[in-house]
Amino acid sequence: MWCRFCNYETSKKICPRCKNETSEEIPTEIYWCKACKIPVIKNKNQADKDECPLCNGKLSYLSQDLRPVFPEERLLLELLLGKTPHEFAQKSVWCENSRYYVDGEAVALSSDDFKNADTGRLSQMLETEKSRNSYEYFDAMIEKFIKANRTHLDELISESHTFIQKTASRFPTENIVLSFSGGKDSTVTADVVTKALSNPSLVHIFGNTTLEFPSTYDYVKRFRSDHPHAIFETALNDEQVFYKVCEDIGPPARMMRWCCSMFKTGPITRVLNGLYRNQQILTFYGIRKVESVARSKYDRVTENTESVKIQKQTVASPIFFWKDIDIWLYLLAEKVDFNDAYRLGYDRVGCWCCPNNNQRAQFLSRIYMKERSEKWRDFLIDFAKKIGKPDPEVYVDSGAWKARQGGNGLVAANDVKIRFTNCTAEDNAKNYALTCPFDDELVGMFVPFGNISRELGRKLLNEIIILDIKTNVPIISLQPFKVDGFEHAIKVKTMNVANHEDLQRQIGYQIRKFNACRKCLKCESVCKAGAIHISNAGYYIDPAKCVHCKKCVTEKYLVGGCMMEKYLKTKR
Repeated sequence: MWCRFCNYETSKKICPRCKNETSEEIPTEIYWCKACKIPVIKNKNQADKDECPLCNGKLSYLSQDLRPVFPEERLLLELLLGKTPHEFAQKSVWCENSRYYVDGEAVALSSDDFKNADTGRLSQMLETEKSRNSYEYFDAMIEKFIKANRTHLDELISESHTFIQKTASRFPTENIVLSFSGGKDSTVTADVVTKALSNPSLVHIFGNTTLEFPSTYDYVKRFRSDHPHAIFETALNDEQVFYKVCEDIGPPARMMRWCCSMFKTGPITRVLNGLYRNQQILTFYGIRKVESVARSKYDRVTENTESVKIQKQTVASPIFFWKDIDIWLYLLAEKVDFNDAYRLGYDRVGCWCCPNNNQRAQFLSRIYMKERSEKWRDFLIDFAKKIGKPDPEVYVDSGAWKARQGGNGLVAANDVKIRFTNCTAEDNAKNYALTCPFDDELVGMFVPFGNISRELGRKLLNEIIILDIKTNVPIISLQPFKVDGFEHAIKVKTMNVANHEDLQRQIGYQIRKFNACRKCLKCESVCKAGAIHISNAGYYIDPAKCVHCKKCVTEKYLVGGCMMEKYLKTKR
């Protein structure tokens, strides 16, 4: 444990010096040994932090974090800088964001360097020179790097094993799951958890978004072959096509990543429901604090149902405090196979067209995924024209599309607007507009509110009554209705409840779902009981499984009652 106030290491949860709460994170810095030409990771409070453990030479501060530059990326860097190919082949090259270090000397590249690069010429030169590229110097340098940082690695492994064993002890072994994306963090997590628990047969779940890097699919095949005892499940949404959804509700943006729910979280929820039904599980994730501001606010173990995307999960991250250099130290020292995209220069591996990708990632994709990149750019330009942007090419190439918010310019935006009139003939009754006729799918959306009774409703009016789950008293009346200005409508009356407005608001959420559902699968993830199933056949809530917790109609779990509210709402 570490006290950030006193810069003091202790085994106590409360610092004995200042009485503040301590953290599991021990702050580190990266130093450079000019003689050994390697980075050395040092504890900030270490007495000998300026001394190289290999040659005892003096170290100089270099950075807060680093990743190794493999020969494939090193060659590309040389070409970008206008150097002779393989000029850095006998040098130690590392990177932090877009700042490269060649034998400890900084070389910075700007976003414009990547944006304006001639990727066609670079592709040709890379193809010409790749046969001459060598790993000989790189491998020797990495061996020194591992040797110099072995003590730090041992501490990382020891702490993570203790954390994993303690966290896992609360769950049956069969209820422990590894979230596997094919990226470096989930790879390390899978390896460290498997070793900590001495169990090669743990459940691994790979979320195939259909937007993965080609190298990710190759790596997943290798991983499955190398881990024959692991239970390996693939989660795939084969009912949706990414480009078709983009045409309907627009491409995902930084603040509107509907793709995560539709193509990853939702399908993973289905796999978990199939394996565990309504059991609580422990999922080990490769989430790390340094990845983003948002993730820095996460807890290492999260059981808060408001924070967890999939409600049946307790989420834990054994590598939460690890930096990039720690990840690479582990992978290289433990000789763990990893995704080849990192050799090319990608620092993150996920969906190749993610709006969170930086300019360098887009640059790399123009080189290594030329056809996909061109197709995606063409789509974005067409979309920009569709929503009325006066300068579509600039809107796309500048990255402005990533900041898009709401459904402005989209026909689908009308579906999330809840339109209603107050009934003049009955108190506590509203007439809601529907986008299609009243049917059994809509009736089924009222299962969370109580028991559905068709027998108690007035037959001539096709009325359906919802009964309170505890008292069996009628609380909601549903009735197909005709309203001027609405092509299709339903009259909903609330009764025998303390707060009619609160109930009508939740009812409005279900009306929005019925009108705007794009089968994003978010509702399935919210439902801890696994009662909700969404498919091309419609939206179905199993009354036998529903526990009437009402999370699917509660604002803090599902804002606006439907995820499409966020993605399609427009300014009034």
